[in-house]
Amino acid sequence: METIISTALQESIKELYNEDISIDKSYIQRTRKDIEGDFTVVIFPFLKIAKKSPDAAATEIGESLSSKLACHYQVIKGFINLSFADIQWLQFLNKNWKNDQFGYWPQKNRAPILIEYSSPNTNKPLHLGHIRNNLLGSSISRILKACGEQTICVNLVNDRGIHICKSMLAWQKFGNGETPETSNLKGDHLVGKYYVIFDQEYKKQIKILVEQGISEKEAGKKAPILLEAQEMLRRWEEGDRDIISLWKKMNEWVYQGFEITYQELGIHFDKTYYESETYLLGKQLVEEGLHQGAFYRKEDGSVWVNLNDEGMDEKLLLRQDGTSVYMTQDLGTASLRFDEFHPEKMIYVVGNEQNYHFDVLKIILSKKLKKSFGNHIHHLSYGMVELPSGKMKSREGTVVDADNLMEEMIVAARRNTQELGKTDFSNEEAECLYRMIGLGALKYFILKVDPKKNMLFNPEESIDLNGNTAPFIQYTYARIRSLLRKADKEGLSIPLAAPTELTIPKMEKELIKLLYDFPQIIENAGTTYSPAVIANYMFDLAKAFNRFYQETPIFKETSLELKIFRLQISHFISIVLRNGMALLGIDLPEKM
Repeated sequence: METIISTALQESIKELYNEDISIDKSYIQRTRKDIEGDFTVVIFPFLKIAKKSPDAAATEIGESLSSKLACHYQVIKGFINLSFADIQWLQFLNKNWKNDQFGYWPQKNRAPILIEYSSPNTNKPLHLGHIRNNLLGSSISRILKACGEQTICVNLVNDRGIHICKSMLAWQKFGNGETPETSNLKGDHLVGKYYVIFDQEYKKQIKILVEQGISEKEAGKKAPILLEAQEMLRRWEEGDRDIISLWKKMNEWVYQGFEITYQELGIHFDKTYYESETYLLGKQLVEEGLHQGAFYRKEDGSVWVNLNDEGMDEKLLLRQDGTSVYMTQDLGTASLRFDEFHPEKMIYVVGNEQNYHFDVLKIILSKKLKKSFGNHIHHLSYGMVELPSGKMKSREGTVVDADNLMEEMIVAARRNTQELGKTDFSNEEAECLYRMIGLGALKYFILKVDPKKNMLFNPEESIDLNGNTAPFIQYTYARIRSLLRKADKEGLSIPLAAPTELTIPKMEKELIKLLYDFPQIIENAGTTYSPAVIANYMFDLAKAFNRFYQETPIFKETSLELKIFRLQISHFISIVLRNGMALLGIDLPEKM
């Protein structure tokens, strides 16, 4: 209807003031719930050409719109509130109530949007922070597809560097040949175990050096185990056969573990890049920058870029021993991706502690190296996930492991369901339901928070059947599906079209208007890269249906016409709940 109002508004302005104008989306808004009306037209942008007071201009334009749109209008403080006849809302319902793709926009014919997420290190398993990263990236990809965009989901595995060498060295020293099979550990968990062991040994050595009279800062640089790890990295970059063989073996353990976690979370990638395959291209770009005079080499042999003219400091691009840093491989990866896909935009889903890194990356590419694709980069910066106990630290082994957390959520779902006495399922059906509820609770609790905000994850709150949670929405969907099955058993045949002369009760009209908003909700979520927009709309819709269900018992309605009309609305709501939750990667049960 916004498009129809926009066209009529444009025509009215032309007729009244002889001005051709384009109508901005912000000029037409949904009317606030506490005010009568369906849509509100903002008049203030037209006062200059109308040359009248806000109320006078609003009345004049309102009269014109009313005649064109066959609607009622009301002027309040310079705003026009338009109220449409029931027939127009019934037409919307008739057109869409059985449309399984409702809310999704037509495919756009333009370059793809590339989305990088996950980006794990191969020295540790995925943890709670990675869960937020993966869920955001995956959901945003689905939302952009629903907006008609072509998306390419990519993963960049940080499979090389000093952190990897730390796990490798600790396994060499203390592992005694331990493998995932002999330890009965997932490969990523086993490698993460040795990352923690390295840190423990490193701290012991620092303590010994400090006791010998060396400052703690200097001891941190001279600890023998760190020097060994640095030497291992140097040998890796030189292609040492034994080091490369160990690196491949331990990374393969990790990849097998990652894949299990990704499958459980419902995460997929169209392509996976590896830092070990992109850092050399990054080195080439650094050499190119040196040749162009964009970068400089210090006396110790390290390569830097000076960003003082951008209000920043100097940034290291290559260490003095020639080994690369994160920035090196990010330069190479961005170049490789642009050459391969020519994306309209490259979105990096990375935590807000890397804001400066991505500011630097864009400036180096676009201004120092003069690469056009530098301007295609968008850093989707998200807040950290914290626990009641505080921040997590991988090297100290205090992270919340992703696999353990998912299993705990499923166990909690099983416990809650059994306590409620929900036993009308086979064992297989019950386990499927517990998984659906547990993982849905985890995903929703994380995605309902605006990505930019830090969040506190509370497992108990997330699994609650009441409140803004996935189980509440899942239960609402199951309730509707049960309602529709009951109607079918009672022989209530629902016609394709709703009655065209029905006077719509207030509560039903509010539901229809809420459903009408869904395509715009998806577009808003895609524009802002925020699954929270959809998650909180889902809660509002489920809450509105439950209020309607409690106050308007459908099967006690004596009017067959009204009973069927309410079933049509219920069916429509089930479609929107299913489509919206699918964009969050959450499944809904047929019964619960």
